[in-house]
Amino acid sequence: MRRVLLPLLAVSLLAAACGRGGPDVSPTAVRLRLTASEVDSLWNEALALYQKDDWRKAGTALERVQLEMPTTDGRALLARFYLAESRLGEKSNLQAVREFRRVSDEFPTDTLAPVALLRAADSYLALWRRPELDPTYGHTAYATYQELVTRYPTAPAAATAAERLKDLDNRFAWKEYKAALFYVRIKAMDSAILYLRDIVATWPHAEIVPEALTKLVEAYRGLGYVEDTSETCTYFRRQWPDAPKINDTCPVPKEPTPAPGESSKGP
Repeated sequence: MRRVLLPLLAVSLLAAACGRGGPDVSPTAVRLRLTASEVDSLWNEALALYQKDDWRKAGTALERVQLEMPTTDGRALLARFYLAESRLGEKSNLQAVREFRRVSDEFPTDTLAPVALLRAADSYLALWRRPELDPTYGHTAYATYQELVTRYPTAPAAATAAERLKDLDNRFAWKEYKAALFYVRIKAMDSAILYLRDIVATWPHAEIVPEALTKLVEAYRGLGYVEDTSETCTYFRRQWPDAPKINDTCPVPKEPTPAPGESSKGP
């Protein structure tokens, strides 16, 4: 009986002590936001790391300062852009794309928007290192550069994007040209012709087009396709009159020599 009463007595004494005003155990108030000077200090630290190209630490610091900055802070957008650049510096290209897209899509009227869109496309392009590899990222980069040119046609970044598009035209055309050469080597001329025609139709200004037209004429001529040969040569001379091989590939037809006693002039 005594063994039962002792625990009950201890509980009663504890309750009584609490009722008489025991020690205050209420939690202390927690400060949820940093002061403006503390945010400034974080920002300066993040900038210093960014300027040193310490991409990993800079990214961590920029993420932290973004969380602490109020939404009205004019540096918040720049912090996000620098975070994207830091991710790209770390070779985390797809993370960089997400951050660049947030800048361009959430702040479309800011001067950083077209620059961010350009850098997003650059991030995709860096993932397509060689033309013979899977061109998926190359196509995505191409679409993003086109989006930039369409959305911000007068921005300086759009001029850079236009140059990048020309480079991609050359890359895509070269990839198709190598495939065409493969079919030429194995004498699968119909397949080679399909690739060569696609190059001319899809990337008409690519640097490899004169070579593709030369191979196309040779393929048509080898198969005895007289009409196709003539039409292709006409196009070749019209679009690429200064191509190095134009005269060898498509010589200008000579006028017939008049027979003795005949005049080359009309009546």
